[in-house]
Amino acid sequence: MERLLEPGIHRAEVIDALRRGAITSTYPDDRPIPSALIYDAHERPLQVVVALDVNATTCFIITAYCPDEIHVESDMKTTQPR
Repeated sequence: MERLLEPGIHRAEVIDALRRGAITSTYPDDRPIPSALIYDAHERPLQVVVALDVNATTCFIITAYCPDEIHVESDMKTTQPR
């Protein structure tokens, strides 16, 4: 997971975001398995993209980052359209 994290984001922050964050976007057409964007702002805004394999009961962390105004809407939760 270290290679997927932005510098300064700690593993514990990502795990906490997964536990208490809210799903703000879903990507059901992603392959090989669907993914979702989770937002948490407990200590600071954090977005985590995960893929959940319900058959294997496994959660794959794809990336984690602190959102900025270039990539998200002003609410700091909603990803801007591509």
